[in-house]
Amino acid sequence: MRAAFEWKLPQGRTLRRTVAAGALLLAVGAAPSLGADDEEISIEALLKSGWEIAGYTSTVDNRSTFILFRHAGEPYLVQCRTGYDVTRSPRVHTNCYQLR
Repeated sequence: MRAAFEWKLPQGRTLRRTVAAGALLLAVGAAPSLGADDEEISIEALLKSGWEIAGYTSTVDNRSTFILFRHAGEPYLVQCRTGYDVTRSPRVHTNCYQLR
């Protein structure tokens, strides 16, 4: 008996990779807390002030990485996207923001 619904994925894609890509898009789409008084956050400053890495993932093109930080005394998380691009100067770029 055939199922009424069949998964049709692009050639070379697996269901696991497709679901992982979808989860990443949802995580990226989470509304970050951005305000006028937000200061620039660096990974070095987070680590020096006691923040811990809660998780990380690489993007599909392997050019950047998302790192999620947590702190026991704070009610929010911080997400950073960092990457390396030989066409930029400086070549390493980072963007961190709070998730509330």
